[in-house]
Amino acid sequence: MSERRAGPRPRWALVAVPIAWIVAVSVIDILAPPDIHLGPLLVAAPAITPSFGGPRTVGLVAALAVVAQTLIGVIRDPDDLLSANHEAQIIALILVGASLVVFCVLRERRAKELTQVRYVSEVAQRVVLPPLPGRLGPLRASALYLAAEAEARIGGDLYAAARTTSGTRLIIGDVQGKGMTAVNDAALLLGAFRVAAHRRSDLDELVTYLDRSVCWDLTEPGETSRYGETFITATVLDIPDRGGPVRMISCGHPPPVVLRDGRPATVDVRRPAPPLGLGELAHPRYHVDSFPFEPGDLLLLYTDGVTEARDATGAFYPLTDRVTGWRGSDPDAFLDRFRRDLLRHVGGHLNDDAALVVVTRPALPPE
Repeated sequence: MSERRAGPRPRWALVAVPIAWIVAVSVIDILAPPDIHLGPLLVAAPAITPSFGGPRTVGLVAALAVVAQTLIGVIRDPDDLLSANHEAQIIALILVGASLVVFCVLRERRAKELTQVRYVSEVAQRVVLPPLPGRLGPLRASALYLAAEAEARIGGDLYAAARTTSGTRLIIGDVQGKGMTAVNDAALLLGAFRVAAHRRSDLDELVTYLDRSVCWDLTEPGETSRYGETFITATVLDIPDRGGPVRMISCGHPPPVVLRDGRPATVDVRRPAPPLGLGELAHPRYHVDSFPFEPGDLLLLYTDGVTEARDATGAFYPLTDRVTGWRGSDPDAFLDRFRRDLLRHVGGHLNDDAALVVVTRPALPPE
């Protein structure tokens, strides 16, 4: 990331405003009758400068105000170098100017700290949740992550893809809970998926390994009392390169949606498994569902932050209704349209993290 100044840069066209104010007040005060004193109005010049300038600019304007107040006192009272009134006004300007300079210094220091925090957050996101590659063998893919917190870059929602010798494996999930604990659990599951997705030949073996990885991390050796305190809903898919149905295991996660010729269809999950992390309690037997995924189709994988997003009236976001009629085949264009529509529905602010992954199998060219 390029080095950038954390505080506001002075816009020199705006610096002319407080300088013009100092000149105007000084001229009017000098020409005004002796019983009228406009010098206290000079404090407005350094007071407005922090809105567009840094410490040096504020200090410069404050110094000009002090000089102007001194000149006013000398010109209006030539016999008495400075009256007590003018001395008090000068001291007040010095104190106000020094306070504003200190304020600007602290503000810039805070802005630099926030810039560093954002940079670390972006790096952490790319390490824990790197962007999906645009090409996954014959597939095209794109992903979108919307954090509920304005300054957040990562949370408990997760997704990842891994190539195998015969296809592509995808995972999308949502960690129960929020904060750094959710980020830690998401990183754990993603690491386990990246390690095992290439090695486990059967989908049920892969999901079993993922479930055990989550359980192992939640407990100390020999401890069983913490089972079930944290869990992760997830869907794991295996998409073959040479066509054929997609194989899927759903662990308490919202079902995918297949968009074909502008008509969305929610995938039927016949035997959903319990969320990952509850395997030691439920001892599930994972059932592999399958559904067709043909050339030209769009496969939508999402977290409940999408479907549970509410508008001002409390209505949930109707995902299938909003995507009806979409006939494009570009995942990036779809996500751009979807992002604008979802944020419009919630009024610009989400109450929960939301993630969406779009995968398409490009249509075969005509013979």
